[in-house]
Amino acid sequence: MANPNDGAKPAMPEVVAITGADIRAAIMQGLNDFARAPLFGLFFGGVFALGGMVIVLGLTIWRVPWMIYPFAIGFPLIGPFAAVGLYEVSRRLEQGQPLDWKAVLAVVWHQRTRELSWMAFVMLFVFWIWMYQIRLLVALVLGRMSFATLERFLDVVFTTPQGWTFLAVGHVVGAILAMVLFSITVISIPLLLEREIDFVTAMITSVKSVLASPVAMIGWGVTVTALVLLSCVPFFLGLFVTLPVLGHATWHLYRRTVVA
Repeated sequence: MANPNDGAKPAMPEVVAITGADIRAAIMQGLNDFARAPLFGLFFGGVFALGGMVIVLGLTIWRVPWMIYPFAIGFPLIGPFAAVGLYEVSRRLEQGQPLDWKAVLAVVWHQRTRELSWMAFVMLFVFWIWMYQIRLLVALVLGRMSFATLERFLDVVFTTPQGWTFLAVGHVVGAILAMVLFSITVISIPLLLEREIDFVTAMITSVKSVLASPVAMIGWGVTVTALVLLSCVPFFLGLFVTLPVLGHATWHLYRRTVVA
């Protein structure tokens, strides 16, 4: 006899409230995972860092170096997706499974056929909106000013009234976009890696986790953003270490937030 539950949609994952103590514990677990599997961490952190270097080099070659500043601000938006391999490493360490390069990379590659690929589209779309609104603000607020170099662009935005307006509006819009993206991804990506659910359910669960613990979650988001931005200087090299630690920590934060 067929099971009446066959083909039924999975139940909505349950979330619980967390505190600052959970954030600190997750960071310590992330450090521990990085220490246990440093080569994996350096590899995935290096891929993200090298991607940033290539894009900055491209912006320089294309003679739009002024885009480096907004790019560096928005770059952390796609960090959670870049950490998928780190989530898998933490999951294997947690369950006592062997850490095999072929198996870990196979899991990452397999995500292109699962719901996680839709999350990549969502994240890149928000990142595109961020870069587009920067170009729009440049045209509207700084359109009459010329800046052929990054140094000239920074001089304009930090020393002129038009530049201050550009910074104020740009950072407000950026903060709104970052908060939206953070809310829908902080839990959804590790959740989609582990469970067979649709990406919309995963995003709803992620938003529910933020609403359940707004202070702790916003604190986590600010911490991640600050550390990633600091790691971009000089030339994204700090991401070799920062990204793996934060990636592992995010997995453990997910574990503390979503009921097993």
